[in-house]
Amino acid sequence: MSEDANAVAIDEAFINVPTKDGKMECFVAYPKEGGPCPPVVLYMDAPGVRGELYDFVRRIAAQGYYAIIPNLYYRYGIRDPGARMMEMLELHSNTMIINDTESLISWIDDQPQAKPGPMGCIGYCMSGKFVLAVTGAFPERFKAMLSLYGVSHVTRQDDSAHLFIPKILPDCTLYFGFAEHDPYVPDKEIGMLSQTLTDNNVDCVVEKIPDTGHGFAFPQRMGYHHEAAERHWDIAFELFARKLK
Repeated sequence: MSEDANAVAIDEAFINVPTKDGKMECFVAYPKEGGPCPPVVLYMDAPGVRGELYDFVRRIAAQGYYAIIPNLYYRYGIRDPGARMMEMLELHSNTMIINDTESLISWIDDQPQAKPGPMGCIGYCMSGKFVLAVTGAFPERFKAMLSLYGVSHVTRQDDSAHLFIPKILPDCTLYFGFAEHDPYVPDKEIGMLSQTLTDNNVDCVVEKIPDTGHGFAFPQRMGYHHEAAERHWDIAFELFARKLK
């Protein structure tokens, strides 16, 4: 159990969600009172699940949501990949995460604290492409999506995230916040992503955040940018309140 700085009491727990490939450990948090609450899934970045991201889950829960983060590395029995981080990046495809998300949605639907209906998702770096893919794979459920300095939205893979864009429904809103200086995200990729979104009439915002670098939202990263980080939370909570509540 924990309490937000604004005195919103929350419950929290580690749970295991059954999937086709095993048991996926997740961390979940939600308000003690006022439920059931709309679900929001936070997808981890490449370094894996950790205290910093658990605090993000708590922050989302304190705003009135059933917040959950899955350990996407559960197949390999690790949380912090350390030296294996690049290996983990290569091993995890959009299709794999879509399958995990299908199991996660089924589990969430059985939880009395989670409100049935529209869901939100937010991803960083590696998971920027994951949230785009799951939004297109489950268009009836995901109605608010945020991708922060996401990488590889557009690839030559058969399951490239941008190929799911035509499946996204008109009542869904997407936000893409890229760093102004990011060697991992070429301008060409952002241009191709933006064009695909425009061609499919998706309700979205695609922008570069001035004076930021990759990882700007994480307080424990060298590239942390307080103003930009707090702004991304403002955008997230406005979007979640508008689309999920």
